[in-house]
Amino acid sequence: MQVDELLKPFPIKEFHPFPRALMGPGAHEMIGPEALKMGFRKTLVMTSGLRGTDIVNKIVESMKYHGLEVVVYDKVESNPKDYNVMDSVKLYQENECDSFVSIGGGSSHDACKGARISVAHDGRNVNEFEGFNMSENPKNPPHIAVSTTAGTGSETSWAYVITDTTTDPDNPHKYVAFDDASVASLAIDDPVLYYDCPVDYTAQCGFDVLAHASEPYVSRINFQPSLGNALHAIKLTSENLRQAVWNGQDLSGREGMMYAQYIAAQAFNSGGLGIIHSISHAVSAFYDTHHGLNNAIALPRVWAFNMPTHYKRFADIARAMGVDTHGMTDVQAADAALAAAIRLLRDVGITERFVDVKQDTYSKNRLGQGPTAYYANAKEIVGDDADVDRITNHVLGDACTPGNAKECTFETVRPVVDHCLNGDLDDLLG
Repeated sequence: MQVDELLKPFPIKEFHPFPRALMGPGAHEMIGPEALKMGFRKTLVMTSGLRGTDIVNKIVESMKYHGLEVVVYDKVESNPKDYNVMDSVKLYQENECDSFVSIGGGSSHDACKGARISVAHDGRNVNEFEGFNMSENPKNPPHIAVSTTAGTGSETSWAYVITDTTTDPDNPHKYVAFDDASVASLAIDDPVLYYDCPVDYTAQCGFDVLAHASEPYVSRINFQPSLGNALHAIKLTSENLRQAVWNGQDLSGREGMMYAQYIAAQAFNSGGLGIIHSISHAVSAFYDTHHGLNNAIALPRVWAFNMPTHYKRFADIARAMGVDTHGMTDVQAADAALAAAIRLLRDVGITERFVDVKQDTYSKNRLGQGPTAYYANAKEIVGDDADVDRITNHVLGDACTPGNAKECTFETVRPVVDHCLNGDLDDLLG
């Protein structure tokens, strides 16, 4: 083998486990029987509460009907905080629970994953497990993850994301923990539970899927088995997101997006992510804005940044998005992919710059327990040099950044961040 091959950044590819999954309309009715088969007796349900949907009440009553004891922790916040995790661990231990069910999107699932890891380590602070496979005890309580959104993929991935508010309270840090022990025991993706997802929240979660799919397709990890799922998730998102957003009771649109979510997460599980996510984590840490919204704003800018490294793969993305690239060069097709993404973003009504994101102007913060005190106390994004610099520095320390298609430095990433905050998307179009 040549030495330069050994020096490639990711020479060893890693395959990760996936949970068993139930997918399709009515799948959520299997929670009780499945929990009993897995030995659940007394379960901690973790959720944001999903205020106004009655989803949590129905599932809890169904579980009780099957003879399960249920304790509910419904205070999980958007961008789940370390104190959400530790409060749920305390509740789990006080009630001598033996299992977990999370209901919701990524926040509920991620907080639950962190709680399971903490419980398996005698209640140690979840922040001690930031990084790659930092847990020492692989045996943690069983977990059924029930999705009510189509974006996160957390129900099938080996990652969970937590906001550390305590290590340095003046500079909160949102981090990714990758841990094979965190994988759920069973994933349930029922599009019927997704019917009540609000219009803007559906759109923002849909762009989370597009980010989860496109980043591994061009990542430096170049994990070949991920490529098919990544492209197909892009295709499904392009075909179904508008329908899911504007006709929420349409089963085909909702089901298409749930399947897109699932396979996009399996793509990034081993294929890695990039600085769409790194920017999103930074903005969430400082301003507590929704992850999918952040990804939607960052995605076109990061695609434009990365395209010179992978014109051919972005041309593939264009075709997956339904663009007729016949007669185009790869560069022209890549440009067409970017235009298609911006068109999709505008078609589903997503805000285009971070400085235009205002508190309480989108549905996520009216669901569950939000808007929370943490969110209410977060500063608004003004887009000045201080904002740009601290977001850029957070990006460079994010676990997703090494996988980005183009190598990142402060000088190259800062303009991308600045454009996310203040730029006009029309600047990216030829």
